[in-house]
Amino acid sequence: MSDPNALVLLGRSGVSIPRLALGTAPFGNIDFPVPGDEVTRTVAAALADAPRMIDTAPAEGAGLAEARLREALVGIPRDRYVLSTKVGKRLHGARFHTGAFDALGQPVYKVLDRLEPAFDFSYDGTMRAYEESLERLGTDRLDIVHIHDPDEHFAAAMAGAYLALHKLREEGAIGAISVAMNQWRLLHRFLDYGDFDCIMVSGRYTLLDRSAHDLLPRCREQGVAVIVGGVFNSGILANPIPGATYDGLPVDGTMLRRAIRLKLICAEFGVPLRAAALQFPLRHPAVAAVVIGARSEAQWRENVGAFGVAVPDELWGRLAGVDG
Repeated sequence: MSDPNALVLLGRSGVSIPRLALGTAPFGNIDFPVPGDEVTRTVAAALADAPRMIDTAPAEGAGLAEARLREALVGIPRDRYVLSTKVGKRLHGARFHTGAFDALGQPVYKVLDRLEPAFDFSYDGTMRAYEESLERLGTDRLDIVHIHDPDEHFAAAMAGAYLALHKLREEGAIGAISVAMNQWRLLHRFLDYGDFDCIMVSGRYTLLDRSAHDLLPRCREQGVAVIVGGVFNSGILANPIPGATYDGLPVDGTMLRRAIRLKLICAEFGVPLRAAALQFPLRHPAVAAVVIGARSEAQWRENVGAFGVAVPDELWGRLAGVDG
């Protein structure tokens, strides 16, 4: 059983985050449209019991998630939440009109050039992206900023985005700097050359894919906190059925059979697979928190409930025997 509200310090940054963080990808209408009032209710529920980290990004809905988060946070004290966003994918030609909404309550954008994010890891581009996120989020500071998916851009990210974030951290404009990726090997190189407070790795330290395990001891040794996203591998570990997705793609037969095996083992102990998947990353001492997206208040509360499910040590031992 894990306490979703327990606070963990991110390296030497002075920024503390709870073990369970809210991710805003669904607010960008990823996979399904989410009504605006549901976003507000979800954020309110996440912040009701304790301060909460909220992780967003310009690339989520081409700025939609950040803009909607701004609306949802109106009237909530700034010290009630830790705000985390990303740089490296800039929105070119998108402008948000706060007074215009469609029938579902979604903010309407006017496209001046193109809406899709484009990679920009340059120093100046990072500084502009930082200012643009401040504007979309309606805040004067960011607590954590991640370099976002620099898979093919290591040199540019270190020479540009990293130096910009390092300067902003030194000036006190941001509290902690990080790299967020869906892989783990390149994170080793970033740790070789940069002074990071934390890293975010998505989908690579889960019940199904434990490949990032080799990175975690190094992070612990260097005092770099690990934030884990994608604990359900985009759906298969929430509900392993034919047609489920793994990292956004249709799951193959081998992966589906393994996920079903995990679910059956959990069922022997009366533990939902969702609960084991949520709590698994936090068993490693290098992992500070997990980030979970939620499309609704009910889904957020379901995740909080799963955090409170007691998972016996014997079950963890059995799950470890299922090749991940």
